[in-house]
Amino acid sequence: MSGRSVVVGTGSPGVAGFEPVAPTPAPRAPRHRPSRAGASHGRFRRSWWNTPRLVRGLTGLCLVALVVAGAVGATVLAGAREGTDAIGRRAAPQVVRSADLYFALNDMDAQAANLLLFGADPDFANLRGQTLDSYERRRAQADTDLQRVAEAVAGDPAGRRAVQTVIGELGRYEGRVARAQLLEEQAHAPAGKPSAEALAAYREATDLLRQRLLPAVDEVTAANSATVQRTYAAQRGDLGAGRWWILVAGLLALAALVALQILLTVRYRRVLNAPLAAATLLVLLGLMAGSTLAARAERQLVVAKSNSYDSVIALGRARAVAYDLNADESRYLTDPARAAAYEQSFFDKTQSFARVDGATLAGYDAGLAALADAHRADHARVPFGGFLGDELRNITFAGEQDAAERVLAAFQAYQRDDRTIRELYGQGRLKEAVTFNTGLAAGQSNADFGVLGAALDDVQAINRNALDRAVAATDDDLDAASAAVGSAALALALALTALGVRPRLREFA
Repeated sequence: MSGRSVVVGTGSPGVAGFEPVAPTPAPRAPRHRPSRAGASHGRFRRSWWNTPRLVRGLTGLCLVALVVAGAVGATVLAGAREGTDAIGRRAAPQVVRSADLYFALNDMDAQAANLLLFGADPDFANLRGQTLDSYERRRAQADTDLQRVAEAVAGDPAGRRAVQTVIGELGRYEGRVARAQLLEEQAHAPAGKPSAEALAAYREATDLLRQRLLPAVDEVTAANSATVQRTYAAQRGDLGAGRWWILVAGLLALAALVALQILLTVRYRRVLNAPLAAATLLVLLGLMAGSTLAARAERQLVVAKSNSYDSVIALGRARAVAYDLNADESRYLTDPARAAAYEQSFFDKTQSFARVDGATLAGYDAGLAALADAHRADHARVPFGGFLGDELRNITFAGEQDAAERVLAAFQAYQRDDRTIRELYGQGRLKEAVTFNTGLAAGQSNADFGVLGAALDDVQAINRNALDRAVAATDDDLDAASAAVGSAALALALALTALGVRPRLREFA
């Protein structure tokens, strides 16, 4: 077969037998393509937080924030009520009872000394009967107070030991007083001159009281006072921090709800989600209510402890000291051998009641009068110390200033009576001194001392009532009804939050 062979080659265009060949392109750099796994991971990251997942995640955060805010509020407010109750209903009454026991024991001893002073003198027959009745009343009061104090310190080993000391020694004391009275009746001694045997028995009794009984009661009082101080300091610290916790937890819950509202507005083109708006308003009201209740609880705690309790204790101690120095006055007349010691004891207790720096017994009245006049000219100035000075620096409640001023005036009158007693005694007018000391007629020492005791009771009652009102106010604020309202509000906020997002999530179902 003949044919024409075709030669393919390079050549110039237009030359017969040649066709142009396209030039070989230059090699390209290889392009990096993401692996299939990397591409999938990027798409996963972009698609994972889609609208439903964002809504569910933020809703869960809202629910958790609401529960946390509710738990924080409940914990802080429950602690506030417990702390106020611990001071007002447990610790403070325990201190008051132990102070009352101290007072009752001192007055028992004062009445016992008075019984020795009367002797067999018929002029004191009626007064002797009244004094014996007073001794028995104080004895019954001491037994009741001791029982209550024993119940109060059941969980305190040191307090229990102190109470056991009082229980044991009180029986011994009463036995010695009974013996002194019996010996005195048998001796038929004149007024102010008890028999040596009766005086010896009374010395044993009063020494037992002063060296064993009263220090043991002081231990119980000090232990209870320390408990009150610790509880108060801890509770104020907890409330101060708790108010911030309530604020932070409430604001976080509000922020989460607002964020969820914004998310729904942007993603779903809704202007307002009514259930979420209601839940947000409910949380805002709850935050305001919780903060207000915590602030009120802190104020009532301050009223209960600093304004009321501190005055109650100062006045309780003043009352006990007053009855103790009144007993020293009778001891002074009863026991001439110890007259100087009892006089010094009287003055020491006088100074603890209303301290006048640098004073002696002889110059005390004038010194206190000058300071009292300065105070009456300006009630904000209290230039004397002691329990009465502490009270006058802590005037808080209506009527308290006037009541405390009556205590000051009555104490001054009683102190002037004491100087009269010592003057009569120094002049050898023993029976007149005994009569003035124990007399209940207006202007006599025991009558004026009764005015002092009543004034102390009045001002103490004002503070006790204020303490009770502060505790009751906290109880009313944080009672079961308040807790129920808070729980219902939390449940409603949770329900509204869930209700607000449910229709939106159903759009993706």
